[in-house]
Amino acid sequence: MSSTAFSSPADQLAAPEDSAAWLRLKDAATAFAQFQEQDGSVPAEHRETAAPLVETVRDAVAELAPAFGHDAEYLDLVVRDLNRWLQDGLGVPDFLDSLLAFQPQLDRTDGLLHLVVFPMYTQNGSRSRLLEAVLVEVIWPEFIANLEAGEYSNKLFVPIRFRDFTPGYDTNSAVLFPETVAVRETPSFTWGAIFADREAARFRRVLRAAAEITSLELPEGAAELLDNQELTEETFVMWDLIHDRTHMRGDLPFDPFMIKQRMPFFLYSLEELRCDLTAFRESVKIQNDDDADPKARSTAQLVQYAVIFDRIFRFAITGSRVRNYDGLGGQLLFAWMHQHRVLHWTDGRLSIDWDEAPAVVIKLGQEIEDLYWRSIDRPKTAHWLAAYTLISSTLTPHPASRWAKGPDALPLDGPPRALTDQVLDDEFPLSMFYEALSKKMAPVIESTAGITGSSTS
Repeated sequence: MSSTAFSSPADQLAAPEDSAAWLRLKDAATAFAQFQEQDGSVPAEHRETAAPLVETVRDAVAELAPAFGHDAEYLDLVVRDLNRWLQDGLGVPDFLDSLLAFQPQLDRTDGLLHLVVFPMYTQNGSRSRLLEAVLVEVIWPEFIANLEAGEYSNKLFVPIRFRDFTPGYDTNSAVLFPETVAVRETPSFTWGAIFADREAARFRRVLRAAAEITSLELPEGAAELLDNQELTEETFVMWDLIHDRTHMRGDLPFDPFMIKQRMPFFLYSLEELRCDLTAFRESVKIQNDDDADPKARSTAQLVQYAVIFDRIFRFAITGSRVRNYDGLGGQLLFAWMHQHRVLHWTDGRLSIDWDEAPAVVIKLGQEIEDLYWRSIDRPKTAHWLAAYTLISSTLTPHPASRWAKGPDALPLDGPPRALTDQVLDDEFPLSMFYEALSKKMAPVIESTAGITGSSTS
């Protein structure tokens, strides 16, 4: 798509979420989803009822398209893909043509709107590929553009905020990934979008409650985040920019992200934590750089607060205890800081020594990076065991764990899967601190499902 086709935010429909066409589209897509199977198809007995709903979606997309001139090719192909789906009897959907035309990373203009319509699943929501529609707005402040143009290049990263969405996003999902779209073959993925407004809004709600429950006195910058949604969004965009690019950089195991591999869940924990701690370390570097953009420097301090507080308050106790790798990462960071005596739970009050905390947090990141550096010289099983040792030296495993008993208790002469099968669903249970905190925080965390920046006070 030529860059000359892009429109500026000023050229767009000011509030497409209030337009009659969008409301028809949203209602029709929502109604249609109830007829879909997990693969996105519609059973024969429901096709006569479901087909007019797809026609309504198609016509609404065509009506809205002129307001999104920068996405003209994409929206034209959405209409074609919807027509083909109808002609094929609403079988398994295939939106590869329109997906390939949607390239939001090519124009990251602050405030630019996109209408996104795909049969897809939403992470942390339904695993069925339902017809979803979402209106999004790009978040791209100048200081982020400067960071990305310099040392923190990430051409695939697209930070966005919600304008409106179908029920698939009335969940905890804060990502819009092309990997989730129903297609006939897997293409090369060229972008990934993260809803910074949802991340920021739930962070603010959770941190406010956690600070009150633990009697934590927030430092000035962190306290400001509680009352400023836009500032918190910018903080998360900076964090995500560095986090996202880190998955592809460093002395990595052959496939550190392990998305399609059956490996112990604690390896996912270390990868996600590595990326967050890299964002933390780089933020310390930016904050201390006298030549850096003043806005970048001030936001860098906030990124450090966000990484620590989101990890120890939300990640650690969100979700089930079944192979919860983000939860484990939050537990590990909390315990590491506590055991290095920069985080204290004394007299029923939580406190953090902020002058000493950065060096301690960076040290944990270094431990994970050293593990990765050694990995290319180790067999897979030895790498797994070394990763377990790193975590279990700080977190106490479940008393029934075979992994905790060491290599002699594990089936090392069989396939790697036999080792993975020995990892307990809750290999590293919550500490007494987190058991108590979870009971008080659970309603707050549950209340953040579906939250957006516009829904916060």
